[in-house]
Parts: sequence; C-alpha cells; structure tokens
Amino acid sequence: MFDYKTKCSQGAKPFEIALLRTIQLGACVSSLWGYRGFGACCRFLKKFIPARALTIMLDDNSAFRIPFADPYWSMLLGGTEIYEPEIEDFLRSLKGEKYTLIDCGANYGYWSVLTSGKGYGLQRVIAIEPSSATFAILTENAAINGNRFICVQKAIGSRPGIARLSGRKHEARTVSTNADAHGESVDMIALDDLIDEVLVKTDEKIVVKFDVEGLEIAALSGAAKLLTQDAIVICEDHGSDRHHTVSQHILEKTGLKLFCHDAATGTFERVANVATLDRIKRFRNRGYNVFATASPYWEVKLGAVQRRINSGAMVRASTSPFAPSARSTS
Repeated sequence: MFDYKTKCSQGAKPFEIALLRTIQLGACVSSLWGYRGFGACCRFLKKFIPARALTIMLDDNSAFRIPFADPYWSMLLGGTEIYEPEIEDFLRSLKGEKYTLIDCGANYGYWSVLTSGKGYGLQRVIAIEPSSATFAILTENAAINGNRFICVQKAIGSRPGIARLSGRKHEARTVSTNADAHGESVDMIALDDLIDEVLVKTDEKIVVKFDVEGLEIAALSGAAKLLTQDAIVICEDHGSDRHHTVSQHILEKTGLKLFCHDAATGTFERVANVATLDRIKRFRNRGYNVFATASPYWEVKLGAVQRRINSGAMVRASTSPFAPSARSTS
C-alpha cells in the first residue's frame, strides 16, 4: 500500500520498496520528456514480482489498486502534475451536489473510486468497462472501497450488439463492431439502455465520462434520450485529430453546447466553431477533454467552476496524482 499524501508505503519488503522508489524516480525524470521509455522500464521491473499488486491511497477514503509496475497508472507515483486537471476541478466543485456519474471505459476505476468517495461527495457511480481482464481489477477496486459503485461489463455503442476487443495495453484497446474482427467478444449496449434497465432514473442529474477508444460518436448516438435530461458529457478530442471529429459531431448533430478548458488562459471556453480548437489543442500527442450539455443547470455549474478558478478559490489538493490525458509509455 502506498499513501500518496505521505509518500509512505506499507506491507512491502525492502526489495519491493527499492523497486517502488525506482518507479517513482523513473516517473519524475521521464516526465521531462513526455514519459518516453517509462513503460519499458516498468515492464522490466515487473519481471521481478509479476503477481504483486499495489494499492494507492488517493485520499483518506479512496483506495485504488493496480498491478505492480503498471506502465500506465504507475505514473501516479511520480506526483509531478495532476491527472486530467479540468475534470478534477469540475468534479471536485460538485462535492455539495448530487448526481450520478456514468464512467464509460472506466478502466481500473480511477474516477469511479474518487467520485464515489467522501472527497467528491459520495456520488452514485456506474462504472462500465468491456475488457474482462480490466473488469476484474475494476470489481476488485469496487470491493476494497466497500462496493460503493456499480460495475457493468459492457462496451458502449449506438445500439445493442457485440463488440470485439483487441490490443495488449489496457488503456488503449481497440474496440470494433466488425463481426469479422478478432479479439475478445463482449456485449455492447447503448447508454439509453441504462434508462430502460432502471440503472438511471429520468429525473437524475447525470455526468457521463467517455473513454471508449474511438467509439465516442457511436456512444453519443446511443444516448439521445439520456442527453435530454440534466446531463453533461465529458469526452476526449485528441490533439492528433486536427479535424476535431468528436467536437464537430457534437456541434452539428447533437444540439449540445460545447466547452473546452484552455490551459493557456485557465478558462472553460465556449466552442461555437471547431476553429477555436485549433488554438486550444496545441499538442498532437495528448488528449483534450471537451464538455457538452444542453442543460442550463450544468452550464451554470461550469461557470461556477470558472469563477472559482478566476478568484483563486479553486485550490487543487497537493496530493492529487498525475496521469496526463495522453502520454508515451513506450
């Protein structure tokens, strides 16, 4: 167990502590050049204790378990920057509200663990993850946090069906709806199915976070009913996509208002035309989260976050771990 606030570890042997310190140093140093080579270092160190798990105490109420030396999540140990800071600012600001987070492509459950915890207001969370291997760790994280969030093993698409998963990296699997594709077969649902299954009530306030490996447009198409509620969608528009495909679809096909956080100005900027993203998306090797909503309630909440940032009232916890939206772990 590793406490992020104190940087202290428990239950580790001296040899394991040495490996942990090596990973921490590697994360700090490699952050200077976009974490290139960090993944290879982690894979090498993992050979020494391949079956070990590491539980990171993200805060006093949130435990996050990962495989030891995981190339993606081990960057949390570096502590040099904040993971998806615009999402953290937004979700932390909602601590006094009540909503349901639908965490699509939840992976091991980082945001599910935090948002269902005391630091974020004990929100209701539905964590959706298609990969059976990743889902096993997601359910383990639910268990060690008192099963305070719901886990669903499904892929998200425009309609019910079957998807195929492929790829070695749990954070970057390929999801295909092609019946001839190879890989793990998994059931696919549309988000509107969650309403029909009474997992989501029609009068709830909803935050939907998409990390669905290129199926964002299909997922949005399958959420037409959901998005008529008091709902806000957070999804990635990657810096390498200079056509801003996801944002273009949101503006042209959904009727939602679009916002994107501009790190240079520190503002949540209204995006009326994708040309705005040419300026905001400065780096091709990272992801940019856009926020989309038709709800006046959520538009006001975004504005409130902006006012808190401008006034200096938004102080991020010094214990917030770092895992940038996109980075090289080769």
